[in-house]
Amino acid sequence: MKNKELLIYRIVTVLFSLLIMLGVSQYFFNYEMVKGMFEQLHFPSYLIYPMGVMKTLGVIAIWVKVPKTIKEWAYAGFAFNLLLGISAHLNVADGEYYGALIALILASISYFYYRKVNVAVA
Repeated sequence: MKNKELLIYRIVTVLFSLLIMLGVSQYFFNYEMVKGMFEQLHFPSYLIYPMGVMKTLGVIAIWVKVPKTIKEWAYAGFAFNLLLGISAHLNVADGEYYGALIALILASISYFYYRKVNVAVA
């Protein structure tokens, strides 16, 4: 049973990580497009690079061996960020909240199985 849970955790976490890093790559390589999107959502554009760095560090924290608290905060940071993204898209009614919603679902499943796998190990 543990192997099945570990496999689910890894697959979902890979999908989540790829989705997040795809967005991060846009932050750094397609800055002007992202800046326009941030302005449309009423976010300041100076947040783009710090968010890109923090999301990258969050993905790294999920994958590498770090203290449990750091990993928990990484998941929490993604939850806050994705909920804010969904809320912002709903607020401007642009219909572009699906990516954040999918990422939030993947993050939730990843976290659920992270906890399940690590409780089984402890």
